[in-house]
Amino acid sequence: MPQITLYSNSWCPFCRRAKMLLDHKNAHYDEINVEAVAGARQDMIQRSGRTSVPQIFINELHIGGCDDLFALEQQGKLDQLLAD
Repeated sequence: MPQITLYSNSWCPFCRRAKMLLDHKNAHYDEINVEAVAGARQDMIQRSGRTSVPQIFINELHIGGCDDLFALEQQGKLDQLLAD
């Protein structure tokens, strides 16, 4: 089972879409709210080089944001990442 980390905030519609896709895939993920967890936004920026949420990691691979996650799904590559 891969380790999935999803950096988010409580009001982001793209975060909700990404979580819906992962939930649909029955993928367990650790959600880190960058507004609620001290230092989480800085950690996310350091890991991803991006300032927007969501930022998604599968194991240590930076997937990117919601659109990147859905692109992997459309390409048929997401299931393989979730199976590793």
